[in-house]
Formats: sequence, C-alpha cells, structure tokens
Amino acid sequence: AGGRPAVTHWEVIARYPGVTHVRCRLETGRTHQIRVHMAHIGHPLAGDSLYGGSDKMIARHALHCGIICFAHPLTAKIVRVESALPADMTALAEAENLLQGWTLTQLPCE
Repeated sequence: AGGRPAVTHWEVIARYPGVTHVRCRLETGRTHQIRVHMAHIGHPLAGDSLYGGSDKMIARHALHCGIICFAHPLTAKIVRVESALPADMTALAEAENLLQGWTLTQLPCE
C-alpha cells in the first residue's frame, strides 16, 4: 500500500531442486524492487528472510547484478559492464551444483 508503480520483467534461466535462476530486467528502479516482486509472485530470493526467503543456503539475499547495460549519455553507444559472482554466491553455486555450463556472456544487452 502506498508504493509507487514498478515494472520488472523476468525469465527463467535454469531450474534446480529448491531454487531457480532468473534474469530480471527493470523498467523502473525502486528500492527492493526485485525482492518485493519475486516475493509477491511466491518466489522469494534465497537468503532474503525480510521478504520470506530461507537463509538456509546463504546468509544474505542471493541477488547479484551480473550485467548492466546502458546507452552512453554522450555517444549513445551501448555500454556493457559485467561483474562476477561474489565469493559466497560462487561457493553456494559450486556446493549445490548450480550454474553448470552457464556464463554471463550468454545474456545479451537489450
């Protein structure tokens, strides 16, 4: 109640027992937007106890911006910035055998 409009587009990248890897593309930039939207559809983030996720697998919300793309303000050229998973999320992925054969380069800028 009282929130401002927010739009999140999401798609399933891979499904695993107990967790699903999703890609989110935001049209708006609201505080906690992905966390709220995923909880609202019944799929809270792993580790996100504030919004109903379990912290059994990871001690913080499992949310990472792996790629951000934007048009350069002066040249209009598309800029793509990639960021590797942090150590705790990498350890989780390896322990649970997640993300096998998957890389950031598989995702295009839109």
